[in-house]
Amino acid sequence: MATMLAGRLNTRTHELTMTEVPVPEPGHGEVRIKVEAAGVCLSDVHLVDGTLNPLFLPGDEVTLGHEVAGTVEALGPGVVGVTEGQRVLLQAGQEHHDGTVLTRGVDYDGGWAEYALARQDTVVPIPDSLPFDQACIVPDAVSTPWAAVTATAATEPGEAVGVWGLGGLGTHGVQLLRLVGAAPIIAVDPVAAARDRALEFGADVALDPTAPDFADAVRAATGGLGLSVAFDFAGAAPVREQALAALGARGRLVLVGLAGTPVTIPNDTVFTYFQQRVLGSYGSEPQHVVRLVHLAAHGRLDLSRSITEVLPLADAPRALERLQRKEGNPIRLVLKP
Repeated sequence: MATMLAGRLNTRTHELTMTEVPVPEPGHGEVRIKVEAAGVCLSDVHLVDGTLNPLFLPGDEVTLGHEVAGTVEALGPGVVGVTEGQRVLLQAGQEHHDGTVLTRGVDYDGGWAEYALARQDTVVPIPDSLPFDQACIVPDAVSTPWAAVTATAATEPGEAVGVWGLGGLGTHGVQLLRLVGAAPIIAVDPVAAARDRALEFGADVALDPTAPDFADAVRAATGGLGLSVAFDFAGAAPVREQALAALGARGRLVLVGLAGTPVTIPNDTVFTYFQQRVLGSYGSEPQHVVRLVHLAAHGRLDLSRSITEVLPLADAPRALERLQRKEGNPIRLVLKP
């Protein structure tokens, strides 16, 4: 029996092991992908440390990796519309027959492996011009902020926006807000290097949230009107309090980062009078991923700066450590089998 290297997580003991497992065989309507690149996400860190737990995983073990790109290596029975050798990325999840959405690398085996299985309707073709390491991050690191910006917030050109938390999601959020015409874009992070990077990605202003004149700086940047949209990509209660205070009339606070804590509205009179809103945004829809591939193919979206480093698959545990410690201020680390 042929075997392959895979990063397997025991969700009961929280132990990640790089081990040899059988190469999977595609079933009806499935394809086998030769993995060329797989992203390392903060969600993977949280799965290993137990902050996140799979809801629908049958058993205690799963191969991590929900950001995956590669080539179609084998077709299962009944597959149509997909061809061997095709360059593809994989949607980060799939809808179950009962309407439940299952997440790759969480509720079923993902792409931290030499090969991965995918249902044919989760396979998205990618152009030759889009490298695998950039393609693999589209289904989460790029599509999650894209959904928050376009679908949840319905951001309009010319709206003043604030982005709190300039890691992988927030940095792409800045880039995508620039793409849709938001102005000004105010990037907020306590780390100076992250603020500098946000300016490179298209922010108009970069602010330290701990600065005593923070509120004055936001008012100055928005002409005294406040923010139309504030995005919390950090997932922290202090961020939400600060962002709410920075909203203008009909402003929206969009929660993307997960804090696991109550959301407090300090003054309901102000909140109600100015008709403000708090919106939750989780993940993305399949059409968002397809749209982003289209934008990248037509030169509207450049992800070349997003890849901090490509590491061998065997170095997955080290990649998790680097991300957890924010070593080198990474946007995305990518594994290559």
